[in-house]
Amino acid sequence: MTNLIILALLRDKPMHGYEIQQLIQQSRMDLWANLLSGSIYYALNKLEKDGLIVAQAEERTGARLRKIYAITESGEAELLRLVSETLAHPPHSVKSDLVVALNWIELLPPRERLSRLEANLAELESLLSQWQIGRRIKGEYGLSAYAEAAFDNAIAMLELDVSFVQRLIEICKSELP
Repeated sequence: MTNLIILALLRDKPMHGYEIQQLIQQSRMDLWANLLSGSIYYALNKLEKDGLIVAQAEERTGARLRKIYAITESGEAELLRLVSETLAHPPHSVKSDLVVALNWIELLPPRERLSRLEANLAELESLLSQWQIGRRIKGEYGLSAYAEAAFDNAIAMLELDVSFVQRLIEICKSELP
């Protein structure tokens, strides 16, 4: 996913790594794309070695030397391949660490189970609120139909997760002495 994002951003305009990192963080893409800041620089080096991007210029800021990268024709082709391939993937995975842990939830004392699930619920509700606010704010600037669908899907998934954890909390409460 990192390569797809970097290539797509460089398709818009040449940039240095820090600028790419800032764009990703400002758009909150790092939250929904499972993208770590450190992986950006690793990917830039690999993409350059693979001939998918090229250092178009170097810019000195203080003691730092920043490479400004641009996408190559091979990078354009790879971007199209990645977009096409990724569109064939399901939007969400049913793999879940939480669901795995439920198999052994009885190992924890009942109050600890409840406490952990309530903390999980608080995090989910906060994340849901952030997504709802983000959709509203970005909607004010105009969203494509695809972006609206993506926001609506993420919000619906979070709402389902909130309902799921609320159900688990009710089960825990029913088991309390």
